[in-house]
Order: sequence, then C-alpha cells, then structure tokens
Amino acid sequence: MQRYDQAAWSETDGHRYEPLLAEKNEQTVDVAERTSLPDDLTRESVTLPELSEPEIARHYTRLSQMNYGIESGPFPLGSCTMKYNPKFTEDVGALADAAAHPDRSAESTQGTLAIYSRLQDYLGRIGGMDAVTLQPPAGAAGEFTGILVAKAYHEHNSEGDRNEVIVPASAHGTNFASAVMAGYEVVELSPSDDGRVDLDALEAAVGDETAALMLTNPNTLGLFEREIEEIAETVHDAGGLLYYDGANLNALLGQARPGDMGFDIMHFNLHKTFATPHGGGGPGAGPIGVTENLAEFLPSPQVRADGDEYELYEPEHSIGKVHGAMGNWLVLLKAYAYIERLGDEGLADTSVKAVLNANYLGSQIDLDIPFGPFHHEFVASAGDRDAADFAKRMLDYGVHPPTTKWPDIVPEALMTEPTETESRETLNQLAEALNTVAGEDETTLSTAPSSTAARRIDQTSAARSPRLSWHALE
Repeated sequence: MQRYDQAAWSETDGHRYEPLLAEKNEQTVDVAERTSLPDDLTRESVTLPELSEPEIARHYTRLSQMNYGIESGPFPLGSCTMKYNPKFTEDVGALADAAAHPDRSAESTQGTLAIYSRLQDYLGRIGGMDAVTLQPPAGAAGEFTGILVAKAYHEHNSEGDRNEVIVPASAHGTNFASAVMAGYEVVELSPSDDGRVDLDALEAAVGDETAALMLTNPNTLGLFEREIEEIAETVHDAGGLLYYDGANLNALLGQARPGDMGFDIMHFNLHKTFATPHGGGGPGAGPIGVTENLAEFLPSPQVRADGDEYELYEPEHSIGKVHGAMGNWLVLLKAYAYIERLGDEGLADTSVKAVLNANYLGSQIDLDIPFGPFHHEFVASAGDRDAADFAKRMLDYGVHPPTTKWPDIVPEALMTEPTETESRETLNQLAEALNTVAGEDETTLSTAPSSTAARRIDQTSAARSPRLSWHALE
C-alpha cells in the first residue's frame, strides 16, 4: 500500500509548513514620489519579498508536489470522467499555427475554420446529431444553450406556454439550474426501484406544459436506461423534447449514439471525454448537437463548407451568440486531435475499457453497490460510516477519493469512475485503499487525513467564512 512519506513534512507549533523554501528576506521600496495617483489610492512604501530564482522555483515545485492531480495518481470522481490525457494534444495546442486571433477574418483563417467544420462533423457523427455548435465554453453552458434552443423552438411553433422541464432527482445539479435560468419550472422525477426512470411517474409528469426532459444515459448510478425508446416516445407524444446530458458519454463512444435513442439535443463535455484536463476551474468546452428540425435555432455564427472554402453564417432563427469567438479554440483543437488520433476503433475501445475497469474495480471491493449492472461508473455505499470521513482517510493511502454523498438515493454514497486510462495495478491499489478504509475504526476515520499537507479543516467555517487571501492567515 502506497502512503505519503510523512518524513517529508515538518511541523512547528502544531502547524505544517513547506520545508524547501528559504527564509524570506524583505526589502522596502519608497513609492511616494513615483506615482501621480490621488493620495487616497497610494501608500508611501511597499514591502516586497526578496527571493532568488532557485528559491522561487523550488517553492512552486514543492507546492505542485503537495497537490493531487490527474498526473499524481487515479482520480476516480464519479460522473466527472477525470482521466489522464495524452500529452500530444498539448503539443498540438502549443503549435505556433494554433495561435489564431479570434478577430481575424474568415478569409485569413481557413485552416482554423476547416478544423471547426470537421470537429462539428465528428461530434455530430459520434452523437447521432444533424448539426453542432462549438460555442458553449463548458458543460453547464452547453446545457443552458441547449435549453435556450428548445425554448426558441417551442416559441417559434407558438408553444411558448410550455413552461416545465422534467429532471430526474439523481440528475446533475446543473440540469436544474439550467432549466431555471432559462425561465422554466422544474418538475423533479423520482426514480424507480431499480434506479432508472419510472415510466409511470414520467407519464404522470408530462403534459401540455412540458418543454423537455433532461436525461443522462447511462445515468448517475452508471445504469443504462433500458426503456429509453419508450421514454423518448412518451416525451415526444406530449410535444416535448428530449435533452441528453453528455457527462457520461465516455461510456458510449463507438457503442451507441444519443440521436439513435431519440434525443433531440445533447451537449458534449470535450474536457471530460476528449482530452483536455478537467478540473480546477477549467478549461472546458461544451458543444451541443441537435436534430435537423432544431438546427436553425443554433447560436451564431456557424461554420460551413462553401465549395473548397469555409464561411461563417447565421442560422435563420438563431438564438444569437453565447460565447466570444467560436468557443474555446484550444480545447476544441485538442479534442479534434484526440479524435483524429484514436479514430473509430480507438474511441470504441475507450468505452469498452472504461466499462471493463469500472466493473473490475467494483468486483474487487467489499463495499455494498446497491444498483447494477453498471457501466463506466458505480455508486458504492460507505454503510454506517460517514462518506466524507471515508473519503478523507483515502487520501492517506495515496489515492484520491470518489465523489461523496451523491446521488443521495444511495446512503453515504461513494460514486466511483476509474475511467479507461487506469491500469489493473492502479485499480488494485484503489480497491485495497477502499477495503482498508472500510475496515478501520471510527476514530481513525474521523481524524483523517493525517499525512497530507493540510490536516482536516472545519468545512462549515471554510464555507461560511472563507479565507481568500494569504493575508488572512497572518
């Protein structure tokens, strides 16, 4: 079992500190006569740290070692697809020719527009969609854009009085938020006993006021909606649209397409599924795909081929621009490179291994997994333990914990997605950590972690009175 080396940390007065940074020397600089700003906006002097370049380099290198990232080890956050991403995509993004200014004309950026067009085509084929926009800069932005497209569609068809969006209780919180931000009322749909959509409950929920059902498939329990065609028919018969949350697309690549299941709108998380590291606030890209009858409502501008050249155009009933330029260009470029490198067979192999890894890991742990059979992820229960305590203790074993406490239909949930990039050896390490923590006493768990840079924090105080600057630590 891998553990962090506690000898690498030093303690003074009960507090841990970074041992590789030399003592700070300070210098005071007189600034009183160097500015013409008003007196109430200036100070007479400023104290600056005086450090050499090697000291600074060692400090930030050590800080990076204290943090846990996708290149440190497994990052099995359920529903987030936090997988290692190949470095060749970063090399592609760093190419000089990739530095295209967003305000350059279409005539001078034909190569960039060609990649946009090809990526739109690739994503459309992967998702079974007829048209794609690349503008939304994140999954949540894609959701919001998709719901705005649905709203424009209904209003164009003189059905603007459809004011409800149905969302399963286990859906991502952004689904609820996107619907509300677009001006809809949310109808929460409780799951059936097997964790999937309850068709009787759906039948009761849909009606003349239904604008859309937002659904993730496989859902947040890792379960495929076996009755997806019946679900689509129920929503469509009521005049609503079916929206696909692309958070779990990693499970379907090359195996099944949302468009073939009856979905009308979907978003892709390029930063989850197609190569850009996800987390830490960005970067992201959340393109949306739509069926043919919704293409005329997509954001403007769109890219299309015009003979041997490419041009920008505005769809007839476009909802307008939703992001600067054409989206997060470098994230889009890296996703394009990833798809090109893997090809059809590689993408299909990705989902096969993601499903295999999740099921292997699930078979190796002693915790209860109440719902199955699952695909790329599963939700185990910490039982009578606090899932948050369980997760904090896992940090002491050199692995990142799963998502905790959600979905709440599983008590003390540990939502786990190992992804396709982890080896069998790594999965065994994860299983050993989970099983070891499951056998430890409550006192050990309630005081964890004990071997990380920061000990257990007061989460309530951190949320209510956050310290957002190092000055607050003085």
